[in-house]
Amino acid sequence: MKTLGDLTGSTGRDVDLHLLLDLVIPVHEGIQAQGDVIVVPLAEVAGDVKVQGSAQWREVPADGIELLRGGTGGNAHTLVADPGTCVWTADVFDPTGLSLGVFEAMATAYLLHREHGGTGVAPGAYVVRRQREHGPAVPARNLASVARTAAVPRALLEQRAAAAEAQAASTVRFVAD
Repeated sequence: MKTLGDLTGSTGRDVDLHLLLDLVIPVHEGIQAQGDVIVVPLAEVAGDVKVQGSAQWREVPADGIELLRGGTGGNAHTLVADPGTCVWTADVFDPTGLSLGVFEAMATAYLLHREHGGTGVAPGAYVVRRQREHGPAVPARNLASVARTAAVPRALLEQRAAAAEAQAASTVRFVAD
């Protein structure tokens, strides 16, 4: 098992000072998330995500492959593995448009991020996707009942109701760093 210090030393990538470099990185199999990316075993989404027949696979280099950079120039999520143990392709078909690519690890691979630290991924084939959140629709407020319970000008009530309706219309959003 590797520590966060091992990963930063082998990749040359830094992590924030609040993270402990001597922390042993846990290794998991199955679904796991790191910020705005989620790693899913390929077998669990094989009905939806397909590696293209002409996919160009490349070996994950010692300094890693940047999978996704957070919004507005944020920090990168990087796939890291020992040389010769992991391959990656971005040549995938996903009708949701969320998949960034697929990797196959013959030994433990790691996701490294400046703010989130590291997470270990057990050997296997995985899809890396953008993570999104679903939330229940927010019901619009009844303006009449709000007007009875608060001494708020009607224009402000209408503005708040419009904002609540706009919020309810947006039930899917991407998570950003």
